[in-house]
Amino acid sequence: MKETKIGAVTHYYSHLGVGIIKIEEGSLKVGDTVHFKGHTTDFQQAIESIQVEHQDVQEAKVGDLVGIKVSEHVREHDEVFKV
Repeated sequence: MKETKIGAVTHYYSHLGVGIIKIEEGSLKVGDTVHFKGHTTDFQQAIESIQVEHQDVQEAKVGDLVGIKVSEHVREHDEVFKV
């Protein structure tokens, strides 16, 4: 399946299990599957919720900084691909 890069991780809050992603291309919607890829990171997960400025949204677009609950540890500069 073709993957499209949509952005990169800018921060990870370990106590919340939340990764912050800067959307650089395309969009991200609740229900999309994303692939986190980095030096030591490599996993896929479905997006169950997206927050922008602490508000739940259904879709994020280019330029948004979004928070999503992640199932594993992500790191700054990890690339994020939509599957």
